[in-house]
Amino acid sequence: MLVNMAMTADGKIAMVNRAAASFGSPRDHEHMLGLRATTDAVMAGARTVDSASITMEPGPAKFRRRRLKRGLAEYNLSVIVSRSGSVNPRAEVFKRHFSSIIILTTCRAKANRLKRLRALADEVKICGRREINFRIALRWLRKKWGVRRLLCEGGGELNDALFRAGLVDEFHLTICPKIFGGRNAPTIADGKGIPKIAGARRFVLKSARRIGNELFTVFTAMKKPHLRP
Repeated sequence: MLVNMAMTADGKIAMVNRAAASFGSPRDHEHMLGLRATTDAVMAGARTVDSASITMEPGPAKFRRRRLKRGLAEYNLSVIVSRSGSVNPRAEVFKRHFSSIIILTTCRAKANRLKRLRALADEVKICGRREINFRIALRWLRKKWGVRRLLCEGGGELNDALFRAGLVDEFHLTICPKIFGGRNAPTIADGKGIPKIAGARRFVLKSARRIGNELFTVFTAMKKPHLRP
């Protein structure tokens, strides 16, 4: 699994009012579409989908051609994550239904919400009682929908859950020359977090490139050493 995010120089992914805004450069947008072109599915949390004109689509024809050259379907799947099923039915992703839409949720989602979501999405999958079990969810996505390579585009709570579960293999991070400030402004990995430094997820810097005033970095997950018996 890949995670791709852009953040300000002070570590924020949105302003303190959580209003979504694209603050990266056109080059960062190209980078995002390039990553989408390598994956079977793109995933985002409900609040991310609700708060902006996000469609998770592959973009212009040149990116769809890249997908076809890699042996992928022309259009990627869209996966929305919501523990309570509180996805805005008027979100942009439902207006531009270019491929199958899958919603992952839990038993916390009430019957009326599930009924509404099933009318919007191609499938709604319950993957846990109160929290989504992402290991089960990813196995199901692979078996049912053929998802072998998945790209997550936030937000912070979803990223946090994936990092804590040890499911992120590669982390793409664009650092943008802006400062948002605000102690309550969202960051790359909000949510529960990890209480002890010994449990921190460790990554290795694979590459770093400066393009204009932005820094494009790639981190790969550090594999845990196998202990000899």
